[in-house]
Amino acid sequence: MTDRSDYRLHLDVKYPPLTRFDVHAIVDATTDTWWNQSLVTVNDCVARLGIVHGEFHWHRHEDEDELFYIVSGRLLLDLEDETIELRPGQGITVPRGVLHRTRAPEKTVMLMVEGRGVDPEGVD
Repeated sequence: MTDRSDYRLHLDVKYPPLTRFDVHAIVDATTDTWWNQSLVTVNDCVARLGIVHGEFHWHRHEDEDELFYIVSGRLLLDLEDETIELRPGQGITVPRGVLHRTRAPEKTVMLMVEGRGVDPEGVD
């Protein structure tokens, strides 16, 4: 399991409206094992970029749904009774209140969309 101290979770919104960003350049510049950056806000939501390898802890978001869209790599989404594998071009929404854990057996790049006030670490 990835140690929580290895998480690099950046909640500041990096790019204001009408500012171009380059996902490939961000990926190339990121060396952390588990990195997450809020890129932009869209209405009351935030789009985050995750560059991950390893596993996140089991958690839930009590008040917010969470969308995962895989750009590259492979993400395993563990639920209490099943594991769903996501590959590039695939996505899934985890409804609020659902206990889940993400695992990336290889370097994986994903886009996440969730309410702006959500805590990415959720509650255990």
